[in-house]
Amino acid sequence: MIELKELTLGYGQRTLLETVNARITGGQLVALLGRNGTGKSTLLRAMMGLEKPQSGEITLQGKNIASLKPEKLARNISFVTTDKVRIANLRCKDVVALGRAPYTNWIGQLQPEDQKRVDDAMQLVGMSGYAEKTMDKMSDGECQRIMIARALAQDTPVILLDEPTNALDNDGVQLIYKLLKEEKERGALVVITTHHKEDLEEICDVVLEMTEGELH
Repeated sequence: MIELKELTLGYGQRTLLETVNARITGGQLVALLGRNGTGKSTLLRAMMGLEKPQSGEITLQGKNIASLKPEKLARNISFVTTDKVRIANLRCKDVVALGRAPYTNWIGQLQPEDQKRVDDAMQLVGMSGYAEKTMDKMSDGECQRIMIARALAQDTPVILLDEPTNALDNDGVQLIYKLLKEEKERGALVVITTHHKEDLEEICDVVLEMTEGELH
């Protein structure tokens, strides 16, 4: 579903990946490993179309990601970053509802099916009771759950998550892994960066490791 073709990725004089080829498909949970600074987050952003390769291309279902319109990308790829989100005047249910933006009508109005997906996503991550709260009054772990709920509500065939369990306790980690495995089982391609190497054998189908410009 996502293919790297002769991909060279970097910035300035630094090369993170050089002439890399790889293909990952739906129905897989893929872990992306590498030391800090090797470019894991940059590769995820490139898969989302937010970073421009130095050469080569990344394709989604055979089409160059750089050629796809934002709406098309948003219906196919959801992305959870490591950025801390603290929106003082936006309720949690409104943040999760942003995941439905690619599907709403021209005035951005949620239909009953959209609202159901928002409610279901919040319930799945154990945050239904936080619907009316704002994220400036919540812990990092609680905010992370809300951002994962937004990605689930977006209902895309590809889900990219940058360190999705970083701020979570053990129960939260296990819950998120369970949800991601369920997404994989429904046919989604799930790609995560993680430092929880001890859990990879149990949850992942493929492990990709970035090292010295190569992808193994």
